[in-house]
Parts: sequence; structure tokens; C-alpha cells
Amino acid sequence: MNKFGFLLIAAGAITFNSQAASAPRAATAAGVVEGTLEASGVTSYKGIPFAAPPVGDLRWKAPQPAQKWQGVRKADHFGPRAMQLPLFGDMVFRSSGVSEDCLYLNVWTPAKSPKAKLPVLVYFYGGGFAAGDGSEPRYDGETMAKQGIVTLTVNYRLNVFGFLAHPELSAESPNKASGNYGLMDQAAALQWVRKNIAAFGGDPARVTIAGESAGSWSVSAQMITPLSKGLIAGAIGESGSLLGLNAPPPLAEAEKNGAAFAEKIGAPTLAALRALPAQQLLETLKQPGTPWFSAIQDGYVLPRQPAAMYAAGEQAKVPLLAGWNSQEGHYRQILGDKEATAENFDSALKQLYGERAAAARQAYSGDVMQAATDLAGDRFIAYGTWKWLDTHARTGGKPVYRYYYSHPRPGETGAGHSVEIEYALGNLPGNKVYSWTEEDAALSSQMQAYFANFIKTGNPNGAGLPVWQKANSGKGSPLMRLDVPSSSMIATDDAHFEFQERQLQIK
Repeated sequence: MNKFGFLLIAAGAITFNSQAASAPRAATAAGVVEGTLEASGVTSYKGIPFAAPPVGDLRWKAPQPAQKWQGVRKADHFGPRAMQLPLFGDMVFRSSGVSEDCLYLNVWTPAKSPKAKLPVLVYFYGGGFAAGDGSEPRYDGETMAKQGIVTLTVNYRLNVFGFLAHPELSAESPNKASGNYGLMDQAAALQWVRKNIAAFGGDPARVTIAGESAGSWSVSAQMITPLSKGLIAGAIGESGSLLGLNAPPPLAEAEKNGAAFAEKIGAPTLAALRALPAQQLLETLKQPGTPWFSAIQDGYVLPRQPAAMYAAGEQAKVPLLAGWNSQEGHYRQILGDKEATAENFDSALKQLYGERAAAARQAYSGDVMQAATDLAGDRFIAYGTWKWLDTHARTGGKPVYRYYYSHPRPGETGAGHSVEIEYALGNLPGNKVYSWTEEDAALSSQMQAYFANFIKTGNPNGAGLPVWQKANSGKGSPLMRLDVPSSSMIATDDAHFEFQERQLQIK
């Protein structure tokens, strides 16, 4: 015992003060952190640095190890979120503000001992690689931790701070590449998990990564980057992958775009770019014509095009659970302000696909409004998710489970992009906008059970749940329709993806 009454076991242990059980501690490689014992019995540790602040000369460099600290570091509040503009109205943050110093993660654990060796979930937020934060209530890990899973949310660099490529950056890099710093941050967090998660009662050999939208794109990236090799035991993707219709641009193209951006904002050299205050650099993103900074095929983090790497079986050989929502897009994205008539749909298809319009209409047949909705969703995110599932089922050597989420929130029509998150993670009560019903709660409980089972065993099935069959590549894949009620079914949208595949071949 030390003078504070804490029993410090071996490095990496969870410790409890007999006088103050509300102040649990864990010893990480960088130092001791003190968390909060929640009323549920789960312990939360918020704002743990997993890398050095990426500021000054470390702006646009691979994440460096976090500095060690002496004594006990309070981990009772979220660290700052990554630099970002207010882009999405559905984002609610519990962090204190934005900062370039943003590489922090949060842990929720039900473990009472480091010997628990519980399965681990690492969740990456969405937001188009331009916004988002690990503090958002919809990603809160307490409810999933109550299922017996050590749960983490991870911050990573965004937009120009996370994904700028530039010839000077590539030249100074030992890997002769630039961009993808946000993906490097995620990989660094997974390395942190491998080294430290036992301190929180987690098993470093049982880490499932998950995310929605850009978080799902991130999962598809971490499965193929050499930086995360051997760190992943399972993967969950909600709406999106890097195997979609818009492949990550090659390094040369991204460098050209980055150099043009730097010229445009009056900071043509790397020294000038690094000298810009973070807020001033962020504000430049408001200028018309500014590129959307995102993942690139840089030859290092992403050695080759993701679709080619998956086709060659170069991804992590782990179980995959993924799917998308019934209204990922809106028919207005196809028809504009025109009425949903067959004539207007045919006209829109002609503009989009030219001489392939008839083939498009054959693939997207039936009710015009539904067909246009499906097409918008496929072009945005559904096709890329399907391609990921289909390819991994063919080359991954592990079970694949596909879902189709179709339950709308109360008062809404259709299950739009991102609406499933609170259901899947058991966080409906954290969203006060909607008057949740017993049906919503039941679906959330069911969906969370599927996810928890998958994280624990690589298989979503369990007692009291409708049987979820494994998916297959090619036509007629089984899937789970998540709704009230949920049910197993065979895919009915093969024609959609056959058409989109042919489009890519024509390109």
C-alpha cells in the first residue's frame, strides 16, 4: 500500500482505493491514469493521450509516442476534438473545444481486474474525414461495456490536418509518402491498445474495430494497412468502405491537389503551411473550391488500391459484419426538384449514364421514388459496402455477416444515413431529440446483442435472437434485415450492384 491507500499491482493493473472506490486507476506505459466509477459499475477513463500532440513540426507527421508523465493523471473528461468546422447538424460534442492537440482516446471497462481478459471494441467516428469526435453521446461506450466488452472511442486528425498530401511532405517523409495522417492516428491507437489494454481488463488478442460512414471507411483501411497488421481480430462496418465508386486518388494526384491548395491560400511552402495558426488554416477550408481532404492511395499506409488489395486477399483474415441503411441517399439527389415520374427518372438516368441509361433503368426497376432512392444510396455508400462484403467473402477466409437496416426513427420516414448508430451501441437515451418507443428499445437491445456477440465470438448469433446466416459472394447472399421485427432474408438488390460493377469496368 502507498500513503494514499492504493494497492499498485504489476504495471498495467487496475487498482482501487479502499477508502475511495470511486477513483479507480490503471497503469499505462506512459503513466498512471485515474478514472471514474460510474453508477452502472462501469469505469470510464476519458482523455488519455495515445500519441504526442501533432503540433508545430509534428503537424503532418506520423503520430509520435505520447510523453510519459509523473504521478497520477486525471482521466475524467474528454480531450479536445480534432480541428473541424461545424458541418453536420446531428453532431453533439461533450469535449471542451477544438484543438490541433487532439490525439486522445476514451476507455469504458466493466473489468474489476486486469486478469479479466475481456473482448475489446475500438470505435472510429464518422463525419466524412472532416468532422466528428470520440465524445459524441451516440458513441458512448458505457452501455456496450455493460455487455462485458472493454470499449474505446478514438480521436484522429481530420480534413487538411489529417489528409493533406504535398510534394514537400512526401520528400521529407522516410516513407516518401504523405496524406493519411488520420489513418496513421487510428493505427497508432491500435498499437496503444495492444500495449495497454490489459491494464483495463481487456484482451489485446481480441480487438474488434468498428465505425460508421468515414469510421467504416477507416475500418476497411485498417484491415489492409501494414501499420495495423496483427492488431485486429474482427471488424464491423456501418455504411461505407474504400472500395466504392470513388477510389482513393493516387499520391501524385493528391500531391498536386495539395500544392494547388497551398498556393491558393498563400502558403506555397511547407514552412509557410506549418507556420499558419491552426484556426487560420481551418478557416481556409471555407473558401469556395477547396478540396475535400480524404484517404489517398499513398503507397505506404495504403500500399495499393483497396479494391485490388482485397481482391488479392491481402486484408486481415478476420470475421466481418457490415451493412447499410435503407435510405442512405434521397431520390432528390437523382431527380432534383422534378416529380418522381418514370419520364423524369429516365431523363435523369440519361444524364448520368448516357447510352447505359436503359441498362440502369432495368437494374433500378419498379417504383420510381424507391428506385431513385436506392440509386442515390448505392452511388453514395451502399455499393462500396456491398463490394467490401462481397470481396471479403470471396478472399478473406473468415465468416462475413451482412445486414440491411430499415427501421426509421420516431416521426421519420426511411432509415437515413447514420440513424442506426444509437440502436447498435445501445445509446438511444443519449439522444433527446426523439421520443423513443418500446419498439425502438427492443430493436436496440437486439441489435446491440448481435454486435456484442460478434465482438465476443466473431459470430452475431445467440440465444433468443433470429438466426443470422453467413453471407456469400455473388448472387443471392443471405442477410439480416434489422427492423421491427428483424428477419433473415436473401438479397434482392443483386441487379443494382451488377450494374455498378459494369460501370466501373467501363471506366
